[in-house]
Amino acid sequence: MAKKSTSRGIVSRDEWAAQVAALTETPGASRPRREPLTAGRIVAAALELVEAEGFDELTMRRIAAALKASPGALYVHVRDKAELDDLMIGELCSRVTLPRPDPARWTEQAIDVCGQLRDQYLRYPGISRAALAAAPHSLHTLRLNEGMLAILLAGGASLRSAAWAADAAFLYVGAYSAVSLRRYPEEDAGEQAATRAEVVERLGMLPPDRFPITVAHAEELTSGEGHARFDFTLGLLFGGLTP
Repeated sequence: MAKKSTSRGIVSRDEWAAQVAALTETPGASRPRREPLTAGRIVAAALELVEAEGFDELTMRRIAAALKASPGALYVHVRDKAELDDLMIGELCSRVTLPRPDPARWTEQAIDVCGQLRDQYLRYPGISRAALAAAPHSLHTLRLNEGMLAILLAGGASLRSAAWAADAAFLYVGAYSAVSLRRYPEEDAGEQAATRAEVVERLGMLPPDRFPITVAHAEELTSGEGHARFDFTLGLLFGGLTP
């Protein structure tokens, strides 16, 4: 008995689908090529994820999914998560505008640089913890430190004082940004005022004989709009650098 054979000229279902799809293609048009994977694209995708969902949700696997790549492909361009963190902090530092050091305005300039970095950190919830976790190695981060040193030296600080103050200032910016998000997560000015009023009320409930200063001055102890305390603290730090 002869074997039943398939009809000649009949292609597979997948091949047939490809031929049908080709009928709708514009003659001469080429298929779009996937954009090559680079460290810059990985950093950009990582920052988008942090901005949308927070630093705690960031993983290499999620970045790979966003880029439609395999997790292993990322490690060709970024050694590990620690290096990615450093690159992200470097990217944020690159967005800070450094002024030409002015001996007459050096304190204001130093506080402004810190404020710019703070705003970048607050835009990407939790990312400042990456700056606190390890010493930075990015050239962009070193550029920011160099700019701060130039400002402080222009104000008359000694080299050692400038170096220690710059280090303390950037550590404070990172810590302040992390604490601010825990204290006022995604709250507007009105919600922050309500939160403060609740704190004042709770402090007022303390026994006055044990907490006389706190009870009597709860309003003053919780005062400060926006980033007023941030500027105040940095003013104290930088104000002690020169006679």
